[in-house]
Amino acid sequence: MNKAELISQIRQKKSYLCVGLDTDLEKIPQFLLEYEDPIFEFNKCIIDATKDFAVAYKPNIAFYEALGAKGWQSLEKTVEYIPKDIFTIADAKRGDIGNTSKLYAKAFFENMDFDSITVAPYMGEDSVSPFLDFPGKWVILLAHTSNQGSNDFQLMTNREHDTAFYEEVIRKSRQWATDDQLMFVVGATRADKIGQIREIAPDNFFLVPGVGAQGGSLEEVSKYGMNKDCGLLVNSSRGIIYASKEEDFAEAAGKEAQALQQQMEQYLAEFKTV
Repeated sequence: MNKAELISQIRQKKSYLCVGLDTDLEKIPQFLLEYEDPIFEFNKCIIDATKDFAVAYKPNIAFYEALGAKGWQSLEKTVEYIPKDIFTIADAKRGDIGNTSKLYAKAFFENMDFDSITVAPYMGEDSVSPFLDFPGKWVILLAHTSNQGSNDFQLMTNREHDTAFYEEVIRKSRQWATDDQLMFVVGATRADKIGQIREIAPDNFFLVPGVGAQGGSLEEVSKYGMNKDCGLLVNSSRGIIYASKEEDFAEAAGKEAQALQQQMEQYLAEFKTV
């Protein structure tokens, strides 16, 4: 999916909602365990209930890898089931030497046909560039994340330029690809930094986790992070997919997704730069 198509989806649905499919066998409704593939059955119901409000889905690959071969099968079926006009994100956080990264890219872009993948930038350009060799596919680079340990490295200061490490990552990586192929992960709990990051990367999309269960403010993220094209994919996982553990789980997920979409419609009208 190219940038114009993604922007079109946002405008059409008046939404920049990404639903995280962090599907855990221990958290899904117990009656689903009777199905041959409970993970896929759960995902299918969630997708059916939320697809009118979401512009992206983000399976966290660890939840599927942990189940071995069956988990990968559930993941493949899930990606195939997602409507083709909805953006897909492999939340894999890969990043290794060039030959290995190339194989990771083939796995997620060719074999499973994801639109994008999250990538860790620590090993530098040659670990990221193989993912950029696939036309129409996106790299979503970890920039300023919301976990507590992000302070260990991301906020370290370059004394020569008086800039934080995450700022250097964003500036350097923008030399590797255009905003048609490169996004950044920016945690919602770092709302005080989002405006600053938007100045550094005015046209790139941001994938923003941490709204809802992790305490991030959708209003602040929207106010400081939005650009003329919206420029945001705001992820919600637990708050949507585990809204209920009963037989009405899909209906409850749909209501939560719709509530977020309605807030997003308001913020699009209020904050989007025309």
